[in-house]
Amino acid sequence: MSVLVVGLSHRSAPVAMLERAAVTGDDLVKLLHEVHDGVHVGEAAIVSTCNRVEVYAVVDKFHGGVSAISDLLSRHSGIPLDDLARHLYVHYEDRAVQHAFSVACGLESMVVGEGQILGQLRQAFRLAQERGTLGRVLHDVLQHALRVGKRAHHETGIDKAGASLVSVGLDVAAAHLGPLDRVRALVVGAGSMSGLAVATLSRAGAREIVVANRTYDRAVRLAESASVPARAVELWTVDAELADADLIVSCTGAGGLVLTAEQLAARGVGGDGRRRFFLDLALPHDIDRSVRDLPGVELAGLDDLRTAQEAADAIGPEAVEAVRRIVMDEVAAFLDAARAASVAPTVVALRSKAAEVVDAELARLSGRLPELDERARKEIAQTVRRVVDKLLHAPTVRVKELASAPGGDTYAEALRELFDLDPKAPEAVQRADIHGDAAGSSSRKGTADMNREAR
Repeated sequence: MSVLVVGLSHRSAPVAMLERAAVTGDDLVKLLHEVHDGVHVGEAAIVSTCNRVEVYAVVDKFHGGVSAISDLLSRHSGIPLDDLARHLYVHYEDRAVQHAFSVACGLESMVVGEGQILGQLRQAFRLAQERGTLGRVLHDVLQHALRVGKRAHHETGIDKAGASLVSVGLDVAAAHLGPLDRVRALVVGAGSMSGLAVATLSRAGAREIVVANRTYDRAVRLAESASVPARAVELWTVDAELADADLIVSCTGAGGLVLTAEQLAARGVGGDGRRRFFLDLALPHDIDRSVRDLPGVELAGLDDLRTAQEAADAIGPEAVEAVRRIVMDEVAAFLDAARAASVAPTVVALRSKAAEVVDAELARLSGRLPELDERARKEIAQTVRRVVDKLLHAPTVRVKELASAPGGDTYAEALRELFDLDPKAPEAVQRADIHGDAAGSSSRKGTADMNREAR
């Protein structure tokens, strides 16, 4: 079984197609289960963000997996397969792991280095866990990707690109409205991009900031972080704030329009002679494109501001290159560890078989020599077990060392052949390991014991 990624993003598809392909809520759960139930798929997770839809799967056949996942994405989005296929990208095995790590670091984002992707990746991980579509392989890949993303943000300055993009958007707003210290701003949403907008507006000395969010407590926390007059409102009251706002910044990830031209016109926007600027930082868009038709209204979205390359240039190539080095180092370390771990179930199965043989032979000895006293029996048993352990030590240690090299899984296969192991025995060990992890702390003890035994 190998890792496969099939997806599309701002780099491969136009905005209109990304909007149609976006999956959220019940549709996301349905797609996840349909992918997982595919004939060639053993595990599945879906990363659906403002600028990408990616299916991560563990498959037994490359072409069968790609075909099945592409068909499902076409059906869920309503985009004909021939049209969709031209914009899909595919990553397999080592390249799939590298892509996952790059996504977690923000290297693949429209806003290079943005930190929001870590939360979105974590959501995909948890959903797959909750829905039972995550197995050992994807669990390890996605969990390690999250660690790599945290490391990249901690050790480099790549996360500064997000602030750069928001600054560009607000510069465009200032060109339309004039100095931002005169504006009343309405920020819709309370995620990382909205936080950057509030911080930038605070530094610019905005007259007032209103934060509207579905979760009121988050809106309160974001408003309290501002260094200028600010207050929080619930999202359902946002209409009442539109008339007084000069600048409206929206980034909710709602998956549909939050503000429409009709909604704005009903509040007098476009008919009161005031100039307003709408900055839409969401994808799919939060704001109806037709608001541009209202008098005095200007609108800019992510696709109007700058490309990923321009954002990378804004933070300097050194930070991006440093993150790329981190990704390559982490991919190499992960693959080495994964290859070594892949033989552990075979080693455990071998030791289990050896223990069964020893126990059977000791039982036969007891039947043939019933006159042996208890002390003699224990001494014989300890001696036989020490002999078996010493004989198995070298091949089991060596096979783990060899497994870390490319093609190392063939050594585990050779071990199974040489010692005539039941092919299902290593699979049973893996299943026990996965089920143990789901059990919590007791699983960690069981896994540690198993790893010690494998060594």
